[in-house]
Amino acid sequence: MFIYGHMARLETELDDRSDDITGSIRLLSVSRIDSGVYDEFLAEFHKSYPRVDLQIEVMRSSDIISSLLQKTATAGLGLCRTPVDKLEQRCFLRQRYALFCGRHHRLFGRHALSIDQLLAENFVSFTSDQIGDSLSPLTVFRDQRGFTGRIVAASPSLDEVRRLIFAGYGIGCLPEHIVRDDLAQQRLWRLPPEEGLVDVDIDLLWLRARKMNAAEQAFLDGMERTMQRYALPERLAPR
Repeated sequence: MFIYGHMARLETELDDRSDDITGSIRLLSVSRIDSGVYDEFLAEFHKSYPRVDLQIEVMRSSDIISSLLQKTATAGLGLCRTPVDKLEQRCFLRQRYALFCGRHHRLFGRHALSIDQLLAENFVSFTSDQIGDSLSPLTVFRDQRGFTGRIVAASPSLDEVRRLIFAGYGIGCLPEHIVRDDLAQQRLWRLPPEEGLVDVDIDLLWLRARKMNAAEQAFLDGMERTMQRYALPERLAPR
């Protein structure tokens, strides 16, 4: 169910509108932030602060954290499983990952599969899916369940991992909310376990000691107010 029917009347989550604030914001982000609430926030922010320039760069979570610690960016949206002392961290999205195969895979369309029937299947993986890296819970799950298939394709990009799974290279893990349309169009097929694998958080991160300009502070304040207004499940709802 769409919860954004009244988004056109959304009250701004930002400070009082001001055309006087100028400045630049450099936001670092992992690929494919899929959130209607986030899109609406960006629209409201631009309406409120039309003279503020926004630059968004896509990169790996580890690089986002390094850049923030070096004071080269305003904030980041990325994965940070272990808190970093110098960074503020707020959970922005909580994504449930599940296993899928694609239309060109031999398991596509098969019902009543068990985990045991998947153990020897080859995998499509994220390049950050390593012990100690951002998506390591997915690796831990494979190891604990005894998967023996090899990783035959990998990418740091969610969209490319999704593409490779569709193409039949192997089974793989994707966020449930991002592949709704793929399931409806029968491009992907949901595999067990039915409850999914693991929750992976995308956090809003910024350096606690960094002095923010007025534009940067308005952006962070607005993001925090938006997170206070919308519960985590609402932030994943379709646009």
